[in-house]
Amino acid sequence: MEYRKNDLVTLCIEDIGNGGEGIGRTDGFTLFVKDAIMGDTVEAKITKVKKNYGYARTERVITPSAFRVEPECPFHRQCGGCQIQAMDYERQLLFKVRKIRNNLIRIGGFDAAFIDEIMEPVVGMEIPWRYRNKAQFPVGYDRNGGLVTGFYAGRTHDIIPNTDCLLGAAENKQILEAVLSYMKENQVPAYREQTGEGLVRHILIRTGFASGEIMVCLVINGKKLPKEEALIRKLTEIPLKAGRFDAQKDKEQKESGKEALVNPEADSAACRRIVSITVSINRERTNVIMGKEIRVLWGRGYIEDSIRILRAGEENRVRFRISPLSFYQVNPGQTEKLYSLALSCAELTGKEIVWDLYCGIGTISLFLARYAGKVYGVEVIPEAIRDARENARINGIENVEFYVGRAEEVLPEKYKKDGIRADVIVVDPPRKGCDEKCLETMLAMKPDRIVYVSCDSATLARDLAVLCEGGYELKKVQGVDLFGMTTHVEVACCLQRKDS
Repeated sequence: MEYRKNDLVTLCIEDIGNGGEGIGRTDGFTLFVKDAIMGDTVEAKITKVKKNYGYARTERVITPSAFRVEPECPFHRQCGGCQIQAMDYERQLLFKVRKIRNNLIRIGGFDAAFIDEIMEPVVGMEIPWRYRNKAQFPVGYDRNGGLVTGFYAGRTHDIIPNTDCLLGAAENKQILEAVLSYMKENQVPAYREQTGEGLVRHILIRTGFASGEIMVCLVINGKKLPKEEALIRKLTEIPLKAGRFDAQKDKEQKESGKEALVNPEADSAACRRIVSITVSINRERTNVIMGKEIRVLWGRGYIEDSIRILRAGEENRVRFRISPLSFYQVNPGQTEKLYSLALSCAELTGKEIVWDLYCGIGTISLFLARYAGKVYGVEVIPEAIRDARENARINGIENVEFYVGRAEEVLPEKYKKDGIRADVIVVDPPRKGCDEKCLETMLAMKPDRIVYVSCDSATLARDLAVLCEGGYELKKVQGVDLFGMTTHVEVACCLQRKDS
């Protein structure tokens, strides 16, 4: 049978794709179905047809899957953020294990029995809500010309008005409403992508879950905001709430519908308070959110936070200074588990020379330095390296050096010209994975161990194949769920040189 766009079909969802879409077949024709869960029987409308497969969206769930749950967010189908919120959380974790496993086998070429032997279950969250310490909200207009902020609908630039994303800090709602109130009262226009006119493009909010410190940064299409003192007053007068997580109270409030969910790992004893109000100047016609120039309106140009790592039962805490442009993991509770795992894989005794590639603001480097002889960090973003050096200073860590540059350029130079070797190399690259030249240099340096932390198991699998062909054995693979309700998952891998 030949299928066309807008055809309605009934099908059973047999599998889940890497993007969280349901996979079903009708008359041998494969469809990738949005908003469908494995085990569902759905009526779906076809949205796009290719030669041997197509895409569809769920119009009606005829028979719900045993893994289907009622989503907490009323916007989950419209928003592109939470692709698998309608799936039971335990099943989400199994989906992520399977995603990592399949990529290692299909892309990396590893034997399935071998992967099953070395792979550990994904480390999940106690409560997968309110875990994000950073959120970026576009600002624009609705169809009636009203000022709105929220999130883009999936694969569009249409803003869904929503000031209370359940993945973000609860205080975000008060902050967003205060900014919108300031804009309305002072006739401050939102940016219009189509024309390049208007002023306020995005609102960035970062929260230190351990410190309670909050940063608010407005990304603007200009040099300054009108009546900046009015914005400062609006934000600094918000009565932000404090308090510890109480499981019974949370359950009662959730059942009554009075309060949004909170996360015990994301709730600090300290009172949440705004300590930094800044603007980021971005006048480019681009999809890049942040501009390079940051101007402080009130308070400091940064917030501070800390991460706690456990190693052999010993607790170690490192403070970090975070600016608007800093990369800092968005889920600090799970980051502690991820970095503890990475530190365990490094097997440091206090004598090793360690290279931390793609080091950002030094989040992993500084923990490694507590247990290594010497650590070298490399990062391409100069602002991040400035933050990393400052973070080393405020923590009193002296056995670490940071270099600005591309890992694939700095590493060969320091190895070949300066003769700096490596006992352990830690990599935490962007989604595209490691550069080929970087991998070649890692193999030439012959460290005893390589610890690979990845946010994309597909590029991870590709790079692991290269490293294992170059003389390394994959000893352990474990995912850590930093992104509940989404299809993303972090992975930590331990590799040992075969002849060491």
